[in-house]
Amino acid sequence: MMGGQEEQPGVVEEATVEKVLKRSSSVVSEKEVTLKDLARSMANFAAEREWDQFHSPRNLLLALVGEVGELSEIFQWKGEVPRGLSDWNDADKEHLGEELADVLLYLVRLADVCNVDLGDSALQKLQKNARKYPL
Repeated sequence: MMGGQEEQPGVVEEATVEKVLKRSSSVVSEKEVTLKDLARSMANFAAEREWDQFHSPRNLLLALVGEVGELSEIFQWKGEVPRGLSDWNDADKEHLGEELADVLLYLVRLADVCNVDLGDSALQKLQKNARKYPL
């Protein structure tokens, strides 16, 4: 994901991911990860591979759109699906998780490259929506 032409989409070794997560200011468990942790990890991941040259806002946006397309394909012919995906098998749920992660990682990377605090922007947007759509 995230790189130059020689890299295969979606292929990242588990040991590499663990190393990237450990390089942030503190060791992060999957349950405690923040947007800032992800941004730091993604920045380190890209810098180590010299991929910053490819991570322009435009390129990241186009990659994000591609990943949203892959996410959409999962649901394309399923019709409505129940919340919680109770009728999905484990492999389909894992695939969904991977595509959701790809979308999140590109979104976080795009926000970071554009110097946008994604968490703060999301909270501000929620507040704006609460004013726009009061109870």
